[in-house]
Amino acid sequence: MTNDLMDEEQSTGPGELRYGRPNGDFAAYDDLPSLPGTDEHYSWHVWGAGDQIGTMNRLTSETVLEARNSIVTGEVVSLSLPLDEPKPGLFEGREPYQRHEVRTNTGREDRINNLDLQFSSQWDGLRHIEHRIAGYYGGRDDAELDAGALGIQHLAARGIVARGVLLDVPAYYAATGRPYSADVRTALDPADVEGILAHQDVDLRYGDILVIRTGWIDWYLSLTDQKRASLRGTVRRGEGGIECAGLRGNIAMARWLWNSGLAGVASDNATVEALPVTREDGFLHRRVLPLLGMPFGELWSLRELSARCWAAGRYSFLLTSAPLNIPAGVASPANALAIL
Repeated sequence: MTNDLMDEEQSTGPGELRYGRPNGDFAAYDDLPSLPGTDEHYSWHVWGAGDQIGTMNRLTSETVLEARNSIVTGEVVSLSLPLDEPKPGLFEGREPYQRHEVRTNTGREDRINNLDLQFSSQWDGLRHIEHRIAGYYGGRDDAELDAGALGIQHLAARGIVARGVLLDVPAYYAATGRPYSADVRTALDPADVEGILAHQDVDLRYGDILVIRTGWIDWYLSLTDQKRASLRGTVRRGEGGIECAGLRGNIAMARWLWNSGLAGVASDNATVEALPVTREDGFLHRRVLPLLGMPFGELWSLRELSARCWAAGRYSFLLTSAPLNIPAGVASPANALAIL
């Protein structure tokens, strides 16, 4: 089916953009081609059939230059956890790295073994999630991925420089006197996100990266080793597993993310979307990564950024991130900085 979908839409000439234009205009979600038999839409030809980086194409020279205006004080805040946190790994099979330091004739060197690129603060690349009907982004199949398509090196080669916008969920709930717990599922609808943005007096612009603080990773890191161990492997369990706030996983949220013109979304929880994933809402990863080509950042460290934004009374900043240049890589440590 994926090849049929590709054939249906390949009506433009080389280098032409059927649904988008280099000046930043783009089709609304509902005007994109629809996936047969569903209410979902896909964006594979907005940037051409051979595209490898999806919505990160929205990071144009113009958006980068505009993002410079978000720097006021020049303060720099790291948005990455230590590479060995959170430990133990949240998913079965994701183990902490092993570091070995050796002395040489001239000093020291160190080597890392067993580095899981999705263990700590990370970007999920477009090889990460497959749609059950449509395959990977662009309608690609496993053979094309085995040949190197959609590797994180494509994103690493251009780098990520954007205007970042912090969505501070627990701060909003506290300011409005509403109950909130980081370890309880709170599914944010588009109206919720826009309400928080309005409360913070910040807007979204084409090419922004939305950075969502739920407070979940701070809650998790405060737990005892025994309690952390009991949560390992429960992200996908559903009832009785890890709970956290995040974006609702339904089509309305996928539509909003696309129509907002975002280049990407990152959060301090394990999934960007609310956990547990429910049948009613669906799986946002599957709607956004393979169909819309929008990378997700997960397990980012946002406590200090929240404090700095609150103190300054502003929630936008220059965001930089340098994914590792790993050929055919599925994911990468985020290596993200906020420059205020």
